[in-house]
Amino acid sequence: MISWRKHYKRGLIAIGLLLSTSASIYAQGDAKNGEKLFKANCTACHALDKQLVGPALGGIVDLIKKEQNLDTDWLHKWIKDNKALRASGDKYANEIFEKFNKTEMTAFPNLTDQEIDDILAYTSNPPAPEPAAEATGAGAADTNSVAALEAAKMQSMNSKIILLSLLAIGGLLIWLLLKLKQLVKLQQTDELTGLNATRAVSFGDLYRKYDYIGKGILVLLGIFAAYGLWNWLMWIGVYKGYKPEQPIYFSHKIHAGENKIDCQLCHSSAKYGKVSEIPSMNVCMNCHRTISEYNGKYMEPGKDKAFYDGEIQKIYAATGWDPSSQKYTGKTQPVEWTRIHNMPDFVYFNHAQHVVAGEQAILNSYNQKNPNAKIDVVCKACHGQVDTMNVVQMANDFTMGWCIECHRTTEVDMNNGYNKEYFKNLHDKLKKQYGSGAKITVDAIGGLECGKCHY
Repeated sequence: MISWRKHYKRGLIAIGLLLSTSASIYAQGDAKNGEKLFKANCTACHALDKQLVGPALGGIVDLIKKEQNLDTDWLHKWIKDNKALRASGDKYANEIFEKFNKTEMTAFPNLTDQEIDDILAYTSNPPAPEPAAEATGAGAADTNSVAALEAAKMQSMNSKIILLSLLAIGGLLIWLLLKLKQLVKLQQTDELTGLNATRAVSFGDLYRKYDYIGKGILVLLGIFAAYGLWNWLMWIGVYKGYKPEQPIYFSHKIHAGENKIDCQLCHSSAKYGKVSEIPSMNVCMNCHRTISEYNGKYMEPGKDKAFYDGEIQKIYAATGWDPSSQKYTGKTQPVEWTRIHNMPDFVYFNHAQHVVAGEQAILNSYNQKNPNAKIDVVCKACHGQVDTMNVVQMANDFTMGWCIECHRTTEVDMNNGYNKEYFKNLHDKLKKQYGSGAKITVDAIGGLECGKCHY
């Protein structure tokens, strides 16, 4: 009996020590701060609930304790400098390195021990999402749905009001015509009746009698027809507002607006080349290799999380990416994007010339002309407020006249390094021609020469 009590007490002491140890591990870190640190440093390669580039980290403290009998000190060493840990001959560190295709994890020597404890606390006991934030997101979605419904009702009501108004106006006109006809009949006398009998009653007789009026009308109709044809010809190829449906839905508002992704991260050749190319799917995979679902707060009316998640799966199908094994299968599906902006073959336009050499001049000119809609990125001067567009559309006419107007009103920064060197011998000539304090616009340095755009 004494022996049994002795072992019983020892068991309670052991359980107490184990519980206190576990509690102390989690108590050391602040899970809320750990969540911020995890999102800032770890989400590129890790998630809590699934494998990405690296293993799932949910419950990692208990896992390595159970499977490898390792404590948080080992995790500290691994996070701060896993390369040094592997070089020391640590068996488990090298096993992980081999298991994940010898992908070397980024070292984080800048993280303090307390910050690492915060991250580990988050992986062990992630805080529940704040109800207020969820309610806000749901409320926003509900508000959008209600607003869309109210707008549809209002539009339907307006259409009915307009239709009823037109019917009322039509009825009033018919009533007036009937009344006028009655008045004419009342005022007709025998003398007027006899006079009316002698008047021309056929269209041919009427035309011969007033042929000069008919010829004048025909001339006017010919002029209007010629103008209409000329106007139609002038607008061939002008597609302002054009926004085709794409094979994979891509919201610039989410990427460039909500997430503040720079235009040139995807359209990198706009700065250094003639054409701003459509990014390859590999560019998308730089981020979406680890972002397999949409968790943003913004929802476009009529869209939901399932819709956005489905579009991400289309990216995986196009690139042949298997998210479960985190490997490319080699089975790709080319994406047939519909091009929106496309200059004619006889027009030369160099993106780099505008984005680099003309950047500040274009920004200054645009913001002076549009003080209530200033822009911070030179791309918006031509392509509009892309960061507010769910579906990108052609924001301007892109006609020859539109370009010439810009060249005539955009002042050249003659003091920047490029212009100062390139137009070194032109400065004196421009000062003599336009005056020392004159505003030098792009047309003054050859911006209206035919050969600059049509070669």
